[in-house]
Amino acid sequence: MATTRIHPPRDPNTLSNYNNFQTTHTIANLGIDFHKKRLLGNVILDLKSVTDAETREIVLDTSYLDVRDVKVDGNSPNWELLSRFEPYGSALKIRLGSGVADGKSVQVDAIHARSLFPCQDTPDVKSTYEMNFRSSLPVLASGLPTGSRDFIPGQDGESGTLLYTFRQDIPIPSYLVAIASGDLASATIGPRSTVWTGPEELQASKWELEKDTENFIQAAEKILYPYAWTTYNVLVLPPSFPYGGMENPIFTFATPTIISGDRENVDVIAHELSHSWSGNLVSNASWEHFWLNEGWTTYLERRVNTYLQFEDSGGDLSLQVSMKAIHGEPHRDFSAIIGWKALEDSIATFGEDHEFTKLIIDLKGKDPDDAFSSVPYEKGFIFLYHLEKLIGKDKWDEFIPHYFTTYARKSLDSYDFKSTLLSFFAPDASVSKALNDLDWDTWFYAPGFPPKPDFDTSLVDVCYALADRWKSISNDSDDEHFEPNEHDLERWSSNQTVVFLERVQGFEKPLTKESSQLMAKCYGFMKSKNVEVVSRYFVVGLKARDEAVYQPTAELLGKVGRMKFVRPLFSELNKVDRDLAGKTFEKNKDFYHPICRAMVEKDLFGEK
Repeated sequence: MATTRIHPPRDPNTLSNYNNFQTTHTIANLGIDFHKKRLLGNVILDLKSVTDAETREIVLDTSYLDVRDVKVDGNSPNWELLSRFEPYGSALKIRLGSGVADGKSVQVDAIHARSLFPCQDTPDVKSTYEMNFRSSLPVLASGLPTGSRDFIPGQDGESGTLLYTFRQDIPIPSYLVAIASGDLASATIGPRSTVWTGPEELQASKWELEKDTENFIQAAEKILYPYAWTTYNVLVLPPSFPYGGMENPIFTFATPTIISGDRENVDVIAHELSHSWSGNLVSNASWEHFWLNEGWTTYLERRVNTYLQFEDSGGDLSLQVSMKAIHGEPHRDFSAIIGWKALEDSIATFGEDHEFTKLIIDLKGKDPDDAFSSVPYEKGFIFLYHLEKLIGKDKWDEFIPHYFTTYARKSLDSYDFKSTLLSFFAPDASVSKALNDLDWDTWFYAPGFPPKPDFDTSLVDVCYALADRWKSISNDSDDEHFEPNEHDLERWSSNQTVVFLERVQGFEKPLTKESSQLMAKCYGFMKSKNVEVVSRYFVVGLKARDEAVYQPTAELLGKVGRMKFVRPLFSELNKVDRDLAGKTFEKNKDFYHPICRAMVEKDLFGEK
């Protein structure tokens, strides 16, 4: 009697039947049409059956695609694009003549798939890729370039086009497939790294990134194992980009707000680089377990930032390279304290009992974008930080490369993580007992705050002390010995300034308008090119109802599309001048990325 193999899907946010078929290789052939703002071409999917002929259908994810034709192994099957099912899109259902035996493959060719392409849009499925893009301008993609060829002259005054080709031989989930094409220039920022951006922005981007990029890579390799993707490059995008960065393999897409002229915000690169192991090689199986991507990456980023790569040439051509810890625990804990503030803000937005403040969340029937916040980043980090302290750093550091080796090129959920951790330390009686005694259910499923670690506050104490002196002004209990001046922030990093401003933002009684203006005058915040600093000062000014920052806030909101800054600035501006907030959004809504635009629209006007 035959037995039925059950493959329950782990991802509730896909319409595909990836529990029956799984994509193993993808060939994308797409032309970039700048005039009509679309991609036009075809995609070829090699799908392997993971059941023994138990279904005669292949179901793929699409969203606002115009699918013209479908072929299976060269034949024309019956297929239909089903009605849109929010928020997941329209399922493309392809009927096969017969079932497919376990382990056998079928090739699906979807013709003229506009926008991007039909796929199994879940991080639980990984595929290798060949990507071929025809464009009139240079193309970058999340694969190693294999050349450009086959020039076709333009017609009727249009520019000619080249075919730009890429290969990705490491299997990746569909969300990591990225394409960029435009007027791009490049510069070397390390022995295996290049920065790409607009020609006018190139020199500033090169200067910002060339000092630390290779250092970050080698620091991460010390913690984990050698970088697997050959080259690590950065594309600095236009200002409408809604995130700090996107960890597309080989080409990190980065916000221009990190190009601040002071090299103070390149920790974003340390974060996106860390995704080369966490998220890209080892991926969460669904967005319900997003902390496995972002909590681990935040943890690794902070570990990477405690190391410095330094070179001593000794006056000759041989470079002697070594690694040393330069910041240690105070620096890592300083970054974690900033993260805790971000966690507080997210939990305050959702509410302490909200589903989206859990480490493992329920996304059945929900849009994963609605759950996006600092919670998986910072609560995930706190959990891993807690495990490090519980187990001991030396032993924990032995587990890190084991974990990332065990699940390399695979996807996992939180229960796989737990099982692997317990198994690894099973021979160690004391650690094994500590892990088995851990309240896993509370860590995984309890909403709200995790236990706050006893962070080293040595680098923030000076920030808090200065904030407290400003608080005395706010409370009309004048500190007669305090006269603010430009020297107060001397030798501070921009992150210390951020901590100071966030402390001031949290005053129960906001600064007065006069104090806000005095702060700007003394510390030059209105002239700062560092958006991390100036945006936080604007929040201080808005809370103080200082009209001098209202219009500059609106102007900044027309120049920056990163949600980290846009959403809190709109929130505070809306409280003090709703008319200006509404007009600013209407003026700039087409500038914002669709995800950012939708989020701000909900923030300002509620659900429609």
